[in-house]
Amino acid sequence: MTPMTWAEIQPLLWQASIETGYMVAVSSALTAVGGLLLGVLLVLTGRGGLLATRPVNLVLGILINIGRSLPFIILLVAIIPFTRALVGTTIGTEAAIVPLTVAAIPFFARIVETAIREVDRDVIAAARAMGASRTEIVFKVLLREARPGLVAGLTITVIALIGYSAMAGTVGGGGLGDLAIRYGYQRFENTVMVATVVLLVVFVQLIQSLGDLIVRWLSRK
Repeated sequence: MTPMTWAEIQPLLWQASIETGYMVAVSSALTAVGGLLLGVLLVLTGRGGLLATRPVNLVLGILINIGRSLPFIILLVAIIPFTRALVGTTIGTEAAIVPLTVAAIPFFARIVETAIREVDRDVIAAARAMGASRTEIVFKVLLREARPGLVAGLTITVIALIGYSAMAGTVGGGGLGDLAIRYGYQRFENTVMVATVVLLVVFVQLIQSLGDLIVRWLSRK
């Protein structure tokens, strides 16, 4: 088999990069919303929380732990019926977004819980003493004070999603992982394999640098 030329590889890399960026961007946005909601609920319903409810907190904790305990490749296959019911297919970037989001939400929810629990209890007590409502405490105290930790956690989650998106390529999820499997591995195109690895590293470095920049800016504020 004649090795592919760079002119043939370049458009494939461009398309795969766009697909990876799309999958990671959409799943990150959905994860940020879902994980933030679950993380806040864990804190509010936990011991000493504003809405302390032991049974609810216990159920949420179990569901999140189950989601975190499943390896992504197993989860990817296990929820195929759910993915098909939701988007009508199990192949392509649209389908890959479903397991990516399902896998990342529990992961980010625990990070949110940890970040919020690190908020100084005296700040919350002061807000209560000044007559702040529960909603105001959540949005103006807990989430506001936890912003650096939340952004740092979201950065870690997005980087994890980049790795997950590459694994989704093993089942036709599209993106750089799919390109690496179909051309780099199955067709023994070492140039494609190396190029996909380099691009994934670049993606990770850019996300990490941007996240660190935002965290430093929020910490100064």
